[in-house]
Amino acid sequence: MKNQQFANLQTSIIGIIAAILVILGLNSFVIMTPGQAGVISILGKARDGALTEGIHFKPPFVSVIDVYDLTVQKFEVPAESSTKDLQNLTARFAINFRLDPTQVVQVRRKQGTLENIVSKIIAPQTQEAFKIAAAKRTVEEAITKRTELKEDFDTALGERLDKYGIIVLDTSVVDLTFSPEFARAVEEKQIAEQRAQRAVYIAREAEQEAQADINRAKGKAEAQRLLAETLKAQGGQLVLQKEAIEAWKTGGAQMPNVLVMGEGSQGSIPFIFNLGKMSNQS
Repeated sequence: MKNQQFANLQTSIIGIIAAILVILGLNSFVIMTPGQAGVISILGKARDGALTEGIHFKPPFVSVIDVYDLTVQKFEVPAESSTKDLQNLTARFAINFRLDPTQVVQVRRKQGTLENIVSKIIAPQTQEAFKIAAAKRTVEEAITKRTELKEDFDTALGERLDKYGIIVLDTSVVDLTFSPEFARAVEEKQIAEQRAQRAVYIAREAEQEAQADINRAKGKAEAQRLLAETLKAQGGQLVLQKEAIEAWKTGGAQMPNVLVMGEGSQGSIPFIFNLGKMSNQS
C-alpha cells in the first residue's frame, strides 16, 4: 500500500517537473518571422541589439519582447501652412515608411509603440516639412508647380525623420486646397481673361470687316477708274448709249414713240421720251 502511494507521488512529482520544464522552455525562446524585429527588455530595461528573424533565447518570466513590424506602413497625415504670399494652404499627405531595423531599440526607448511614432513624430514633422516647402512659393505656384512642391516636401521630411530611425519610402499629395478668398480670386481672374479674349476676338473681327470694306472700296474705285478710262477712249460713248438702252429695257418701260439723240448721234447718250404718255398727261 505504501509502495503504491510512493509510486503515485513520484509520478506526480515527475509530472509537475515536466510541466515546469515545458513552461520554462516556452518562455525561454521567441521566434521572429520575416518582416519583424524584436526588442527584449529584462526587468524593464531594453537590451541593445534587435532580435531579427529566427529563434532567440530570452530569460523566462523576467523578460518582455516588443515586436515591431518592419514592412511598409502607410498613414495619411494632414498639414497646413502659409505660402509666400501669406495665403492659407491645406494639404493631406499619404506617407509610406518603414522602421530602420538597426535603430529599433532606440525607437523602443524613445518613442515606444508604432502609434506613438505616428502621432508624436511623423505627424508634427510632416507639418514642419510642409511649412518649409510651402513658404518657398506663392499659392498659385504651389498649385501650378505641384511636383516641385512635393519634391521639396519629400526632401525636408526625409531629413527630419531619418534621425528617428524612420525611412520615408514615398509620399503622395492626397488633397491640396486653398482659402475661399483665393478661390474667388481665381474665378474672377478666369472671368476677366475670358472677357479679354472676347474683346480681342471682337476687335479682330471689326478689323477684318474694316479691311474687307477697304478692299471692296478699292475694288469699286478700280472698277470706276477702268470705266472712266474706257469712256475716254475711242468708242466710249457707244458704251454709254448701250448701257442706257439696257437700263431702259430692264426697267420695264414701254417702247417710246420718239427717240431723240443729242448733238451728233454718235457722240451723245440717247434721251428717250414717251410722247404717248406726255400727251395723256396734257
